[in-house]
Amino acid sequence: MNDLTLEMLAKRVEALEKLLNVTPPPLSPASAKDWRSAVGMFTGNEFMKQIDAEGQAIRQQDREDARKEFGG
Repeated sequence: MNDLTLEMLAKRVEALEKLLNVTPPPLSPASAKDWRSAVGMFTGNEFMKQIDAEGQAIRQQDREDARKEFGG
């Protein structure tokens, strides 16, 4: 097996850095909007209502389980 020298390791790191040093394309003005542009986008969506209800049910069950386990 080849012994990895410091010089060989430096060359490998340099090659990896070149591969990883790809800059992403600049954001378009539409994608540069802040989080507030997403507020309300799912209002009235039945699927999102179902997801929210399922999440609430899971959290409620977790609360009940914790009370049983820790005597709350």
